[in-house]
Amino acid sequence: MEYIFTLKFQLAGQDQDYDDLVECLGAAGCDDALVGIGQPGRFALAFNRDAVTAKAAIFSALADVKKAAPSATLLEATPDFVGLTDVAELVGMTRQNLRKLMLQYGASFPAPVHEGSAAVWHLADVLGWLQGRGSYAIEQAALDVALITLQVNLARQQQRLAPKLQREVAALLA
Repeated sequence: MEYIFTLKFQLAGQDQDYDDLVECLGAAGCDDALVGIGQPGRFALAFNRDAVTAKAAIFSALADVKKAAPSATLLEATPDFVGLTDVAELVGMTRQNLRKLMLQYGASFPAPVHEGSAAVWHLADVLGWLQGRGSYAIEQAALDVALITLQVNLARQQQRLAPKLQREVAALLA
């Protein structure tokens, strides 16, 4: 099955030759990705990867990038953080319709990760909620990718938490 996702990376200061990077990525197995270079020291890979599972697709892509650019640090795996417009486009409905559902089913609609002038959700949470309602055609591959990118991003963020604080927070949340 084909899985579509993007991995965003930060390069170490010494590894900023993008021509070499692109060659190394292709040689390491990332020939199924479109390479994007925007901000200095960063790059993104938009993958269309064939694999048995979304996890296998994303994990093999991460391993391939690590082979090609050992100093690269993962910044984000997407799709994960989304607004209502992003979700609406993905599932083929209007933003207004999705907002109506959010307001109508506020008690069960997933809570946003960030609320403010622009609210942000984990895509996996909203897709799972929509799928659970049974009246929306959610592509399983899209949900699978969203679940894995969420887990990858959470694991990446957890590494930043001091071990002692991690234990204290875990005890409070148990």
